[in-house]
Amino acid sequence: MHELSLVMEVVRRVDAIAKSNNVSEVDTIVLQIGEIASVVPHFVQACYPAAVDGTWMADTKLKIEMVKASVRCNSCTQVFDPIEYHGVCPSCSCNEHEILTGREFLIKEIVCY
Repeated sequence: MHELSLVMEVVRRVDAIAKSNNVSEVDTIVLQIGEIASVVPHFVQACYPAAVDGTWMADTKLKIEMVKASVRCNSCTQVFDPIEYHGVCPSCSCNEHEILTGREFLIKEIVCY
């Protein structure tokens, strides 16, 4: 489960950002996770309490926003959902495409007091 190491890195980065901005309390950390990012949101949420346990961020909340996957067909440039269409363009049946969204793993927002 690599989610724990990802969550620990998020906590380290939020800690550094908060300290560099003289923030002493963080209410919520908002993450964006793409639906094809090879990260399981449930595991991220489950690991979070262990990552902040014993730190000044122990009372912070974690919010996860999912980002839908989208790809652009290399043949006809149609943008489509690769999960819904199993990676095959609904317009021309080509299976070669460029990923546009859905691989994100980002700290979107840090909500402070």
